[in-house]
Parts: sequence; C-alpha cells; structure tokens
Amino acid sequence: MKFKAHQVEKPWGRTELPAVFGSTGGRRIGEIWFEPVQSAELPLLTKYIFTSEKLSVQVHPDDDQARIRGLDRGKTECWYILDADEGATLGLGLRAPLSETELREAALDGSIEDLMDWKAVSPGDFFLVRAGTIHAIGAGISLLEFQQNSNVTYRLYDYGRPRELHLEDGLAVALLRPSSPTDEQGSGPPDALLVNGPHFGLFRATSDASVPPPLNDRRRWIMPIKGSAASGDDLAGTGECLLITPGASLRISPESEVLIGFEGSI
Repeated sequence: MKFKAHQVEKPWGRTELPAVFGSTGGRRIGEIWFEPVQSAELPLLTKYIFTSEKLSVQVHPDDDQARIRGLDRGKTECWYILDADEGATLGLGLRAPLSETELREAALDGSIEDLMDWKAVSPGDFFLVRAGTIHAIGAGISLLEFQQNSNVTYRLYDYGRPRELHLEDGLAVALLRPSSPTDEQGSGPPDALLVNGPHFGLFRATSDASVPPPLNDRRRWIMPIKGSAASGDDLAGTGECLLITPGASLRISPESEVLIGFEGSI
C-alpha cells in the first residue's frame, strides 16, 4: 500500500520544497506526513521535515506518562538527515544536568537555548530522540522522521512566537540531563541497523540481499531516500512511502538507498 502524502503548514516551514513533493502554493510547508488511504490508525508514522527557522524547544512524554494524561501512547522519534545548510545544527539534550527549578527559569527567560547540546549535522547523520529528551531542530535542515504515531508535543520555549507553551507538562516529563552518546550516529556503512527497538527499528539498505531475513516476516514501512523500491505492483520513489505486509516481497532498485521501518526489534 502506498501512503498518501499530506502537506502541513508550519511557521518555520518553506515556500519551496523538492520537486517530488509538489507545489506549496506559496504556503510555508514544514512537514510532509504519510497517511494511509484507509482510516485505520497505525502505531508508527513517517514524516519529512523542512526548516527555514528553528523549531521550538520541546519534549515528548513516554508511554506511561502519556497514558496518565489520557493519550494512547508517548512519542519516541528518530531523524535521518537528508540535507543541511552549511553550519546547520540541531539540539539534542542538555549540555549538563539541571534541576527542575533551573530548567523552569531557563525556559521562562529563553536561556534554555544556550543550555542545550547543539550538534552540527550533515547528510546521512542519524539521531534517536527518546521520549523525555529536550530537543529542537535548527534552520536549514531537511530530514526524514520516523516515530511513534503520536502528535503530543510539549513546547518549553518558542523564540517569542505567539503559540501556546506547555511548561508544566514539559517539566514533568523532561530528562534533566544530556542525551546518550549512543543516540547519535554519523553516516556509517551503507547497510546498517540504525535503531533496534523497543518501540520501532530502522534499517538502511542498498540492496535486497542486505536486508536482515527477520524483517521479511514483519510489517514494514519502506522509505526510499535515493532511487526506488517496489513490492508487488506498488512502487515508491524518493520522497514516497510504502507499507508492506508480513511475507510480502521487497525489491530495491540498483543504486538506491532505502530506509525500512518496523515495529519492535529484531
């Protein structure tokens, strides 16, 4: 099944996107969501994100924290960098541990931006953003985001934009320390398991033969970032996404690079 792409306006988005995503009509499009043609909700979600300005400093709850708040699930996500302007950065975690009082004061006066761990990014870089990690995507970045299918976001700081903040909820779920070094990877080998559970996994493949056999028995999200991939009569090119059922064949075209998402771990 091929997903339908849906453009989402954001104040930090762009009026021009890569041609595969079509015209923005002059709107500031920040995200492309891939949604099923049928209405059944899936546990995982694929997005493309395009930034012209910094996103808010934000945090997401884990599953237990979300359910306490009446939500179905929390939100762990990951980012695969597709393109980045020279000097582009993103924030992942804090540079040093803080108390809740220190974090509250920093969110209120804006100094939280200076307390975050800002990392330079290049195409092929990968970041795992665990629930509870304070984070922000900087300007001039294009990335693919694979995540738990939840839209819960607690904004701690938004550079003065007139949008709602969620300071109390954000403070209640935020990890008051740096992120794990294992959550960041460079470009690495062409065929690699980028993340392996517990909520989802992501494998980067350049050929059919490189895909781990256990994935053949899984429901898979197929996201070509170069070239194309097919299953049955469904073909996805760069900037598209397929959902294929357990046991369905996957054909990766020569000179292609495909991200394969799956539930759980292998």
